[in-house]
Amino acid sequence: MTEEDRPDPDALLQKAEQDELREKRGKLKIFFGAAPGVGKTYAMLAEAQRLREQGVDVVCGVVETHGRDETAKLLVGLECLPQSQIDSGKRTIREFDLAGALQQRPGVLLVDELAHSNALGSRHPKRWQDVEELLAAGINVHTTLNVQHLDSVSHIVASITGVKVRETVPDRLFMMADDVVLVDLPADELLQRLKEGKVYVLAQAARAIHNFFRKGNLLALRQLALRLTAERVDSQMRSYRSTEVGGAVWGASEALLVCIGPDNGQALVRAAARLAEALHARWNVVYVETPALAKLAESRRSSILKVLQFARDLGAHTAVLSGPKPAAAVHEYARTHNLNRVLLGRRPPRPWWRDIRHVSLARTLDHIAPDIDLILIAPDTQNEAPLPHAEVSVAERPPLAWRRYLWALAICAAVTVLASPLRFYFDLSNVVMLFLLGVVLVALRLGRGPAALAAVASVLAFDFFYVPPRFSFAISDVQFLFTFGVMLGVGLVIGHLTANLRHQLKVASQRERRTHDLYSLSRDLSSALTAEKVVEIGLRYIRNSFRASAELLLLSADEKLYPVKGGGNSVVRYDIDVARWCLDHGEAAGIGTDTLPALPLLYLPLKAPMRTRGVLVLAPSNPRLVLIPEQRRLLDTFTTQIAIALERQHFVAVAQDTLLAMEAERLRNSFLSALSHDLRTPLTTLIGSADMLKLQAGKESPGWSGHAAAIAQQARRIARMVDDMLEMARLQSGKVNLRKDWQSIEELVGSALRAVDQDQLAQHPLDIDVPADLPLVQADAALLERVFINLIDNALKYTVPGTRLGVSARVAAKTVQVSVWDAGPGLPPGREDLLFDKFARGNAESTVPGVGLGLAICRAIVEAHGGSIRAENRLQGGAMFTFDLPLQPAPRFDPEIDEDARHGKP
Repeated sequence: MTEEDRPDPDALLQKAEQDELREKRGKLKIFFGAAPGVGKTYAMLAEAQRLREQGVDVVCGVVETHGRDETAKLLVGLECLPQSQIDSGKRTIREFDLAGALQQRPGVLLVDELAHSNALGSRHPKRWQDVEELLAAGINVHTTLNVQHLDSVSHIVASITGVKVRETVPDRLFMMADDVVLVDLPADELLQRLKEGKVYVLAQAARAIHNFFRKGNLLALRQLALRLTAERVDSQMRSYRSTEVGGAVWGASEALLVCIGPDNGQALVRAAARLAEALHARWNVVYVETPALAKLAESRRSSILKVLQFARDLGAHTAVLSGPKPAAAVHEYARTHNLNRVLLGRRPPRPWWRDIRHVSLARTLDHIAPDIDLILIAPDTQNEAPLPHAEVSVAERPPLAWRRYLWALAICAAVTVLASPLRFYFDLSNVVMLFLLGVVLVALRLGRGPAALAAVASVLAFDFFYVPPRFSFAISDVQFLFTFGVMLGVGLVIGHLTANLRHQLKVASQRERRTHDLYSLSRDLSSALTAEKVVEIGLRYIRNSFRASAELLLLSADEKLYPVKGGGNSVVRYDIDVARWCLDHGEAAGIGTDTLPALPLLYLPLKAPMRTRGVLVLAPSNPRLVLIPEQRRLLDTFTTQIAIALERQHFVAVAQDTLLAMEAERLRNSFLSALSHDLRTPLTTLIGSADMLKLQAGKESPGWSGHAAAIAQQARRIARMVDDMLEMARLQSGKVNLRKDWQSIEELVGSALRAVDQDQLAQHPLDIDVPADLPLVQADAALLERVFINLIDNALKYTVPGTRLGVSARVAAKTVQVSVWDAGPGLPPGREDLLFDKFARGNAESTVPGVGLGLAICRAIVEAHGGSIRAENRLQGGAMFTFDLPLQPAPRFDPEIDEDARHGKP
């Protein structure tokens, strides 16, 4: 394999991650048609019946039969989910129950009419957003869709049929579908079905035939549906060829930059989306806000923000640029982001004299960026015609700041008065400079419009008061006409440049403020030592930067959201259910989003690298402040910084707790080791003395023999506890070296039974179920015997005499599974795993002697051998402890070598 043929590891990793996410998501199947009535719902229900016969759990979430009998018959035998009822005030509206579907989690869910607006009050405004949440939850969805409802072609359908499509679905949902079934019907057959009343009722069908359902329209829609389906199949073929057959993987060389303006937007974005999909290219959408466009009415600025949001929904990256020269800003952005094609809306024809004054953006880009391809898109005059200036209402025009113009005239009057004494000492050419200075001051303080007025007023005042003959507009010397022209031109140019400077200063100040706020937030968060301090700092900067009330909801130890008081204006009426949804899905909700956009609040998840740490609830005083792309990106950056700071505090706390636990464990192990060594010698002496006393008392004083035996028994019990403590200290220190050899489970069980208290063992019936052909295991015999001793001793201590005990073993997969069980009272429910912790007891009030180390030692030994151990209650009653040991390839048996060894031969 050559260097060129070697696959890109990053691309392989990305594909693996995408495949993993795709496995977790539900499967989407779309029954796609050119027009209503072609049989999409019928085909979907027929498929549902076929799946039901195969045993698949199929549930109808929402199915619209539109009164068609043949469609309604296919609902027989299918479970239908009850619809939710939403009270709109005037009437009750029945809608698809998303919460019920998520709770029931069927194998396949039928959701008819993907392009549908939900009633106000639903979780999502659109049904396709409901479907996205169902897919994210791992539920398979079957749905129906007509071609006219796709975002990128809805304007094309409107131009063909003359009917504007209001319900649309993003193209990404169509492209991400796992399967698209084209339900096709020739135009003549569809018209015949329409005449027979199989699509609409006869009265409605007659109107439809003369409007939307004209044969030419149906042919065009059918061609569009076939083309889109073919493009999708072609895309799948290329993807399969690249990943499965070894075809060349396309590099991301194609990139589009779409430039929108106040008079074009959605049509241009739709065209760009289709082109980006066809070229498999990434694409960006930008809007350049010049000083003139910054003065647009609020309604037109809001419409531009809506277009940017529409582009983001279609998968584009968006930005708002600022600058006096749009072409330079676009060129710089394209260079920075490596975008090689620029899409522009073709400007409608206009008078030639306007082209002299305003050179088009396309011509300017063609001149300054010859290495960038320019693509002009024809305007959609039917659906998106710009408003003529005469049709703009007075309410939409930006209000004129009359005070600024009055101040401009006042400054001109002041300059005229101040210049009056100077005419006796200076020439008129020098007096003109004073008037120009006044124009500069007006432009600097008041803007372009007042500066233009000041330039004209200054020329008139200079002519009237200072040019002979004075106090008239008559001119005695023709040269003064040249002076007036230069003075007016210089004044206008200075006013224009100064106004641009003010605009750039304003933009730079905003950028500087955003950068300063972000830097200050990062600096202050880096010094925060507690989560409460992080919340206080984060809320302070968010409230100051966005002029909004804010609340931070963090996760408690039991995974519940709770508000952290940061002082100041908190959001009181937030919805904890919406915040929980935002946390669980990791997506924003509320104003400016696709989830519950009617809410006045914005819910943002605090996403950290490891997990989501909480939710930010924002109540902006001006919603536009969080809808501007730059401001929204700043807010997202703020939330990310806060989340990272919270995660850092969490891990610092975890590290401190771990360090304290390690130190406490080290001290405890040292204490146990020292204590057990110091106790072993006197215990040995005590046991020996008790045995001697038992023998002596048996000969001389038989009554004292039982007391001596009790002393010896309890001394041995204490010795076993000391041995457990010493063994645990040794295991925890990590100084255990396993002396593994091939061991027989049967022999280890027998050795363990001989080591336990024989008097206690004799009081219990014993069942041993160890097959003779059980494979050998590689293990440390002494340690594994200790596991059997502890488990059997544990059963003896917690069961009454006469209780049956047992040991069983069997082969399971690639392990040997050994169980020690009893028929006693069993284990406390819910504490099965806690029993293996050090110093843990099944019942804190138990009178059974012990320190709670036996099972902890068993787990440490079994895990050191690469196995696992667990505890559970038996169905027949009693407790059972089971551990698994991995099986290794058995040693090879050679009969000749074995025969030589048996006869003592080398």
